[in-house]
Amino acid sequence: MKVVVLDGGGPTAAQTAQRVKDHGHEVAVVSASTGADALTGVGLADTLTGCSVVIDLSGPPSLDDGTLTEEDGLVIDEDAVLARVGHSTADLLAAEAAVGVEHHVSLSVVGVERVREEGAFRALQAQEEMIRGSGIPYSIVRATQLFESVEEIATAATQDWIVWVPPVEVRPVACAEVATLLAHTAAFKPWNSAREIAGPEQFRLDTFVRVALAADAADQEHRRVFTDDRSTLFGARIRRTDLLPGPGAHIAQQRYGDWLADRRVPEATMP
Repeated sequence: MKVVVLDGGGPTAAQTAQRVKDHGHEVAVVSASTGADALTGVGLADTLTGCSVVIDLSGPPSLDDGTLTEEDGLVIDEDAVLARVGHSTADLLAAEAAVGVEHHVSLSVVGVERVREEGAFRALQAQEEMIRGSGIPYSIVRATQLFESVEEIATAATQDWIVWVPPVEVRPVACAEVATLLAHTAAFKPWNSAREIAGPEQFRLDTFVRVALAADAADQEHRRVFTDDRSTLFGARIRRTDLLPGPGAHIAQQRYGDWLADRRVPEATMP
């Protein structure tokens, strides 16, 4: 079986591709650098020929969704992001339908159905709706914040060297465990629904960011982290429990402190 992994620019593509190979399947990673551009559709049809499953990792919000400014952090043009995601998703789904793709696997974010329709989440909500209405069998994997994404979260929220984040609860998860679930999902029948994966620990987002920055001693990280109910996450106002998984979520095993230790960074502990 041939599986195509659509690289969303994060750390997940390579690990997902390797785990697909571990299942014994052929895999190709697609990005603009490989000659297939999901934004314009150029090269997609050729790349997807003979493909049974597509794993689309383009969903979760990232720094590419806006413009970084020193005064306001990441500034997001919602209409522009919505248009870009709408066009790229439509082109991808059309290309999949044309070549007979049998299973569309999409990476999304836990809580996307609860977050207000604003910021980068507005486009992610629209993308999920397009997938559900495409007629292609699908599985949506909603993940909590990746351990590896905390630097992006901090950068997006930095204003004049202060990191402003909402006091929301999170259960971050290792990219490797999300990649494993994505590959496993691709190897079996579509769910035609969304399922969740979360980490084993719950703590506040400001704690998560603060510990990560404190561990970044090599870069002499000096930013301070503050909470404010008015702060947004990638342009969206998040309520305190919006990002927590439901009772049926798959709970990953790796703890954040252990992950930090594996990376040989200075010891940091969660309170």
